[in-house]
Amino acid sequence: MDINKDEVCIFIPTLNEAPTIGELVRSFKEMGYKNILVLDGNSTDNTAGIAEEEGASVFLQKRGKGKGNAIIEALDYISQPYVLMLDGDGTYLPEDAEKMLEPLFEGYDHVIGNRLDNFEKGALSKLNHFGNQIINYLFKVAHGTYLNDILSGYRAFTLKSMKNLNLRESGFEIETEISAESVRNEQKIKVVDIVYKKRPGTETKLRPIRDGGKIITAVWRLAKISNPTFYFGVIGLVIVLIGVILGIFVSIDWVKGITHTELTILTVLLIIIGFQIFMFGVIADMLVSFNRDLKMEIQRLQPPNPPR
Repeated sequence: MDINKDEVCIFIPTLNEAPTIGELVRSFKEMGYKNILVLDGNSTDNTAGIAEEEGASVFLQKRGKGKGNAIIEALDYISQPYVLMLDGDGTYLPEDAEKMLEPLFEGYDHVIGNRLDNFEKGALSKLNHFGNQIINYLFKVAHGTYLNDILSGYRAFTLKSMKNLNLRESGFEIETEISAESVRNEQKIKVVDIVYKKRPGTETKLRPIRDGGKIITAVWRLAKISNPTFYFGVIGLVIVLIGVILGIFVSIDWVKGITHTELTILTVLLIIIGFQIFMFGVIADMLVSFNRDLKMEIQRLQPPNPPR
């Protein structure tokens, strides 16, 4: 499959990547990619200047802070029909670009580069690797699809599919939201194995425990739209469990001849409320499924685009 490189935008969101951005931009230029967009999050080093010297189109981020806001803002600058997005820290190889782009030219909407099966020694700690695996399986439970590496920063999109993503996250949760939105929109997704290198430039901005907690919360929170049964089911289950624990306590004291009238009423209420929240999730899931089917039917009935 031949790739028309003039139709590809190489999009690199950056923040203090001066040690690596120059070589990265130069490599893509040497490979024949002319459209390289660097959206810089107002770096305190010379990231923007180096990227511009190497021939990239550089814009300073205007929309808040964080990678998520950079991705959302980048859509204002991209006009090419295909987008290859990667971090500017030197962990992803330009040599994997064609592997990432080929599925788009074959009809896929979204390509994810899987780092977890082929990473350089020291690129991922055991904690990070284990955490990524847990998050991927939680995503499968919450959103119904296993995507191997939902936190990958190496992705390819058609511009149309990228604009169809309703993105709102500002920070490291953005990859999770991109994955969730792609699944929700029933995009055709391809996962390809890539090489992941040890970070050669500045220190990583990711904090495994803090950011991992945020990402897990995002996996659950984003399921509110795509899988309401899971989202409300978790809330309902927690409330029911609290009610059951209280019920056990009340039952043990009742056997001893101690009566807790108020706690008994609270126990019953918690179990009923938890069950009702779960049922609300089931009903909401039915509505989401109906809305999705209706949307697909409307798209099917639309006349095809006229030939150009």
